[in-house]
Formats: sequence, C-alpha cells, structure tokens
Amino acid sequence: METALTRLAGVRHPIVQTGMGWVAGPRLVSATANAGALGILASATMTLDQLRTSIAEVRCRTDAPFGVNLRADSADAGDRVRLIIDGGVRVASFALAPSPELIAELKAAGVVVIPSVGARRHAEKVAAWGADAVIVQGGEGGGHTGEVATSVLLPQVVDAVRIPVVAAGGFFDGRGLVAALAYGAAGVAMGTRFLLTSDSAVPDAVKARYLAAAVKDVTVTRAVDGLPHRMLRSDLVAALESSGRARSLLHALRRAAGFRKLSGLTWRQMVQDGLALRHGKELSWSQVLLAANTPMLLRSAMVDGRTDLGVMASGQVAGVIDDLPSCAELVERIMKEAAEVRERLTTAR
Repeated sequence: METALTRLAGVRHPIVQTGMGWVAGPRLVSATANAGALGILASATMTLDQLRTSIAEVRCRTDAPFGVNLRADSADAGDRVRLIIDGGVRVASFALAPSPELIAELKAAGVVVIPSVGARRHAEKVAAWGADAVIVQGGEGGGHTGEVATSVLLPQVVDAVRIPVVAAGGFFDGRGLVAALAYGAAGVAMGTRFLLTSDSAVPDAVKARYLAAAVKDVTVTRAVDGLPHRMLRSDLVAALESSGRARSLLHALRRAAGFRKLSGLTWRQMVQDGLALRHGKELSWSQVLLAANTPMLLRSAMVDGRTDLGVMASGQVAGVIDDLPSCAELVERIMKEAAEVRERLTTAR
C-alpha cells in the first residue's frame, strides 16, 4: 500500500512504531523495520553513547529505513541530531516541536523530519517551519496526551496542513488503518500495539498486566509529573494520587537522582529539562521536580518488571488487545485486514 508516508520514509507499509522510552530499543525497532513498517528508536532515556551504540545495532539488524525519536528541548538535542545525521538515520521524530534551526539542519543532511503533536496549532507551526510530515496523537494515545479524540483532531489537522499526516491514538488493526486513510491520513502510528508483541523487550509479567486490562483499567492522571499522562491503573498510581506534596516530592527527588546517574545528565541539565516542560504550562515548582520522576517510574516497570514500583504508560487500545504476535505477524495481519476492509467497502451494495 503506497501512501505519502511510505514514499517519504522509504517503507513498504504505512505503519509507524512510535518511540516509546525504555521500550523502543534496537530489537523492537529492527523487527518493525524488517516487517516493512517504520520503527522509531527512543533516545530520550539513552545517553549519547547508548544512542550511538543503539543506532549501530539497528543498522546491523536491518537494511531497512528507521527513525530516532528525541526531545527537542533537551540540553544535548544538537548532539543527538548530529548522531542521527552521522548514523545515516532516515527519519528524525520529535516528542516536542523542534526549532526551525534543528529542522533545517536535519533536512540539509537529507533526514526526514516528523514531529509528534497533539493540537492543530502545533501541526501548523511545525509545518510552517519545514517539517516533512507530522504525527498527530489523539487523547486515546498512551503517555502524555491531550483531551481531543483522534476522530475529531485528525480531520482538523489534515485540513489545516499540506504535509502528510500520520494518525496516532487508538489504532491497533487494519480497520483503524483504513479509517485513518479515509480521514485523509497517510498512515497510522502505534505504541501500545507494538509494545505488546513478542519482539518487545518488555518483561513478560508486565505484558501480562497489559493483556489483562480492560478499557476501564486505562486512566489519565497528573500525579506522576503534573501533566496528563495515560497509563494502566495500579496501586502505585492510586498511592501517588493520594500522596501529599511533601511525600511526592521526596519520591521524585529519589528517583530523579537515579535517573541522573543512569543518563549522565547533571542536576543543572535536569532542571533545565524540567523548566522546558513547565514552559507554557501552569506547573508548580514541585511539579517541575516531579517531572524527573517519570523516566525512573517507567523504567521500573518496562525494564525491571516491577509493576509495584513503576508506571505503565498505555493507550486505551490495551483494553482490546489480547495477543502477542511478532512484528512481522502484526504488520502482515494489519495489511491483510486493511485490504479486506477496502474490498468490502468497494463492493458494498
């Protein structure tokens, strides 16, 4: 199935595996790429050396195009951009809007720039700055999310910009792909669906928690870092929501210290990242510090398997997923379903 996305990224199928922190590592990204979709490596939770090594590992595992996701507001974003360029990465994906300067640097090197946004005005801004395409996530999506459903947000963005739009938030099968194409999108991006594959390195016990979840078991909370964050309900989430400010801040500082050690960032850099999150948002200073909590809470579950100590970011689709196919099986199934749906629509009386 050829679309503006497949032509732009050089992939066979209009499907994107999103850059999930601690989840989208070389194994998952290369499996996705080999399946003909666009795999995106998550770099925000990696040091520069780890990112360099991970890019090289993906290169060893596949000859297909892939991408790297990074935070545009991080203190070392420029260094990460240069690693992407030097590593011959096809796509740069951004969790926050990259500056016009970063976009220009990447495009000059032949890298496709695809920021992720959650509002029409953000899509219009990055399109005006020269982005090649945009991923638009509706409120059903996992992790940090907005309030507008994909079915409302997507057509708004498609009508507002003249670059390819990739739909995210609530997609998991071929029916969703056809629906997105009908809205005018050039493809779909999925996080939770790729997390729940046999190629994902997430511990089996954590995957079991996702598979056991119903739609009502996926919630949005501000208790983790002060921003709306969609994740699985758990005892820890309930405890964070009921904790007082002092206790929450103590936990945040402890986990922030752990993340600083893992990431190699200085306290000053972490505070700068927290201030960047605060920009344009009504966050207290304690919430800025709580933002440093998120990487370690996610790592506890997604890497260490400690669902009692960590949080599990999740899209609402977790409530309708009940299997763990390989990436190859998943992509093949989605494309087959999409073809069948399109055939039924064209032959309907």
